[in-house]
Amino acid sequence: MIVTLTVNPAIDRTISVDRLAFEDRARIDSRRDSAGGRGINAAGVIHDFGAQTLAIFPSGGKQGKRLEELVAKCGLPSLPVPIAHEIRINLNITDRQGLTASLNEAGPQLDKPEIERLEKAVHKSLTGASWLLLCGSLPPGVPADFYARLVAIARRRKVSTLLDTDGPALREALAAGPTVVAPNQPEAERLLDRALLTRNHFIDAAARIRQMGSEMVLLSLGSRGAMGAAAGYIVEAVPPQVDALCPIGSGDALAAAFTWSMERTGDFTDSVRWGVATGTASAMLPGLRLASLAQAQEIYRQVEVRRIE
Repeated sequence: MIVTLTVNPAIDRTISVDRLAFEDRARIDSRRDSAGGRGINAAGVIHDFGAQTLAIFPSGGKQGKRLEELVAKCGLPSLPVPIAHEIRINLNITDRQGLTASLNEAGPQLDKPEIERLEKAVHKSLTGASWLLLCGSLPPGVPADFYARLVAIARRRKVSTLLDTDGPALREALAAGPTVVAPNQPEAERLLDRALLTRNHFIDAAARIRQMGSEMVLLSLGSRGAMGAAAGYIVEAVPPQVDALCPIGSGDALAAAFTWSMERTGDFTDSVRWGVATGTASAMLPGLRLASLAQAQEIYRQVEVRRIE
């Protein structure tokens, strides 16, 4: 069982237009609502790849009910935790050339009893679990050490953890010693307080982040692939050049496929390759759609992997 937690879920409203241009009109080609949030996206990929998963998330108001319906429509096993306030709606606008704009709400205010219920739901779900994915931003009211507490609980239960977040929550949870931390380039730059511009910067960043407390690092670099750091070596995975239509959610697909592969084989290098393949295949799809196993396999064959001692 791979459990995912999305503390700040959303309904992702994706609007496809003919072109994105300031101070000019755009024609809407299509509009689609989907269940959103990094952990829900990751759970969807893991489920589609044939592994057992459970998506945990808070749910409140009419939008929460709509989110639960969208999750159920995907056939995704889930555990909604009731909260008082409406969950958020995120707006993603993408055009035919692959340009994308994302507008995200902050999310609902969670009070202390709601946070405790969420933590208890995760604790109970760890029975029989092998991985816990802690994904996305923390909404208002949730303390920065929330993920750190869950990493500590998972360690005591001998459950591996993947951390995919940003800012103070990332820094706090790193100190708790997660199994894997999976920042993207901007998140890594904020964490290290420096720009990452070159290949040597990426290599150094992956190594430095690992020294901050994580056993392994999966540094997502968008179209340039990913750097993976484990004990004693670094892996670089470079995807083929593709036409990206919508990169939103590609990082979630990368983290999901990496965990799915680690669960199956425990091979870190091959898991980085699977992550890059799935993230790349997802970016090639229109709207906010994530790659199937067959689509990821096609790209997997073309991903170049290099080991750096």
